[in-house]
Parts: sequence; C-alpha cells; structure tokens
Amino acid sequence: MTANATLSQDPARAGIAYVDDLLRPAPMRLETGISRLDGGALVVAVRTDLHGCKGRMLDWWFKQFDSSQHLHWWHPLDHVEHRGWDRHWRKGEAYVGATIRAVEALGDIPPVSAVIKFHEPAEIFDPQAYREALAAGQVSAAVYARIGFGDDVVLDADGDPTDGQMVHVVRDTSYGAVLRSRFILGQSTRATGHEVPDAIGLGLLQHCHTEFSYLAKVLPSLYWGDKANREDVPLLW
Repeated sequence: MTANATLSQDPARAGIAYVDDLLRPAPMRLETGISRLDGGALVVAVRTDLHGCKGRMLDWWFKQFDSSQHLHWWHPLDHVEHRGWDRHWRKGEAYVGATIRAVEALGDIPPVSAVIKFHEPAEIFDPQAYREALAAGQVSAAVYARIGFGDDVVLDADGDPTDGQMVHVVRDTSYGAVLRSRFILGQSTRATGHEVPDAIGLGLLQHCHTEFSYLAKVLPSLYWGDKANREDVPLLW
C-alpha cells in the first residue's frame, strides 16, 4: 500500500491511505494486516465483527468510560490504567476535542503510556463522502483521533500527538455491526530515520481486534443499562 492519493494532500488526511474506502461496504485490498507508506510510516488495518452491537452503542461508550475498571471491561489483559480525560470531555455528552491518557499493552509487548486526542471524523474523510455514507446507512458511527505512545509523546501547539492517527468506522449489519479500524504509526519516520517495527504494528492489530471483541460481549447490556436508552431494549422472553 502506498500513499498514492485517493486522499487529498492535506497532511492530516494523507496519513491513512485510502481512508475514504472505509466509508463503503465493498471489500478492501487490506481489511486486516499491516503495510508501509512510501515515507516509512506503518499502517495497521483491523476488521472486527461486533455481534449484537450497533454504531450508536460505540458512540455512547466513548462518552461514558472514565475509569480503569471500565478499561478492564474493554480489555481485561492489555488495559492497565486510565490516567484521566482532560476538561474537554463531558460524561454522557462529548468526547470530540478531548484528550485521554492511559497505559496499555499490545499483546506480548509490555505496557506503554498512550495519549489520544479525539477529532471530528469529517476531518479525516472527504466531508461530502462522509455525509453521504451516514445518510445511506453505510456508516453508523466513526471515531477519529491523533495518537502517540511512550513516555515522551511529542505534541503540537494544539495538543495533538504528531506521530500517529487512528480511525474507527462502524457499519450496522443484520447480526450487529462491523468495525473497520486504521492506524498510522511513525509519521515522523522520514525526518528521524527510525521506522516503527512490524512487531509493534502486529501487536496493535492483535490488541485492537481483541479489545473490541471483548467490548462487544458487554457493550449492549451497558448501553441498555443507561436510562436514556431504555426505549431500545429488546424483549428477550
């Protein structure tokens, strides 16, 4: 995979190759695996089936989780510590614009600190394509963030990690939902000469698939446990 642009040259969007293809249900060249951009940055692709879940549930989750216990529900093995949201996160209301700090492992790779700042998904997609995908029901939720790992994450003047990006796209299905995730790591590779090893990308792939598979087991009950979502509760008897 190369960064030949179905993307614009906007550096924020140019980081994740073929990102607008995530908005369409058709199979992609890379659904799960790793690849390199021309500059050496590592792309990680993950597809996860979320049985019994819907996109609205994932959007709700990002507005709710705020403790290490919640992170352990999400991934009981890899997630270590929730170190807090900043003042821009409002429980039950908004996470876009907010930054979270946490500690997590990536499979066999030992725990590291993580910094994640969330943005509007329309920033990474072609805005019109994103609106049309939402209207057509091809996308039911999307999450976009700038990410960094380690104890010395470099932030820009706006508080965004400069070395990585993450996007999750949910499409509702008859069985629940399908989640497509894309990460780019090592955006500063060209400048520093230090590429992120394949092992980190494979560890992140394993972590992402596993954490959302764990979350899918508990998310519907957590979602329906919120009084605001009671009208949506199915009758199981």
